Amino acid sequence: MVRSLYGGGMTASPSEPQIARFRADLQAIGGPRDDGRLGLAVSGGPDSLALLLLTHAAFPGRVAAATVDHGLRPEATAEADQVHAICGALGVPHEILRIRVEPGTQGIQAAARKGRYAALIDWCRAGGMASLLTAHHRDDQAETVLMRLARGAGIAGLAGIRPRRALAGDPAGIIALRPLLGWSKEELIGLVAAAGLKAADDPSNRDLRYDRTRARHLLRSADWLDPRRLAAVADHARDAEDALDWAARQAFETRCTVKGDALLLDASGLPREIRRRLLKMAFRLGFPESGELRGPELDRLMIRLDSGLVSTLSGVKIEPGAPWRLRNAPPHHGK
Repeated sequence: MVRSLYGGGMTASPSEPQIARFRADLQAIGGPRDDGRLGLAVSGGPDSLALLLLTHAAFPGRVAAATVDHGLRPEATAEADQVHAICGALGVPHEILRIRVEPGTQGIQAAARKGRYAALIDWCRAGGMASLLTAHHRDDQAETVLMRLARGAGIAGLAGIRPRRALAGDPAGIIALRPLLGWSKEELIGLVAAAGLKAADDPSNRDLRYDRTRARHLLRSADWLDPRRLAAVADHARDAEDALDWAARQAFETRCTVKGDALLLDASGLPREIRRRLLKMAFRLGFPESGELRGPELDRLMIRLDSGLVSTLSGVKIEPGAPWRLRNAPPHHGK
């Protein structure tokens, strides 16, 4: 029990069944396995406040929280201060991370997300925390699946929000953990209401200019769309994605060789999706400076190889045949 910041009464902690469920969900995705501190990303909305209450109750004395102020809304400073006060009442160390967001070609939300995670990774490293818990829940997962279906995503995209993911592309670095993917938004709102806490309200969550807001609106208005079943699609797609990745890794070990300055890749007789993944793996491991291949450019490269055409992509020359031959393209000297 902690003293309410809104009304002076005593607030209810999560129930023992809720705490036990949360512990089991977190352990099921691989954390925590030691006595280290757990970092929490807490915006002040109902989802992240529920995460704060559950983690604090399940792992007392091992929690630290951070709130990122993107400087995009005038209310953000007061909301961050509110989270700081709640954490103070719980005895949870809290830090406000203020960043500046410059909108890029992908828009303001994508830029804010990139800046937010960069700040949170630095915060975790500075505090010696190996895990960062975020409050993504089942409804978020359903929205993500809908959005990616609308974009024509493949298996990897339909796998949605991963319950466990290495941040900054470093498997040995900070790990993002999403233990609430099996919890509904309604459950989390109820948990925060029972604690007597007032959650922040971000009006951008109702702005229909954003894809996620439109997906959320569709889920609420179409009773034939069940978030639980859409989240199950992500689970099935994730299993399929992991199996395909495993098969591709096995094939790469036996079908990839180096000869002189060339990487030789024998993709003959393999299903198209495995060949596609082998090619992506060859770029990532053999030519890391070329950057990660995106879906459309990878698909175009596959078509050219199947048509017997030589291609150059991201500084790599790819020759068709059996095997495919990849090498650094000669420098282009303009006149």
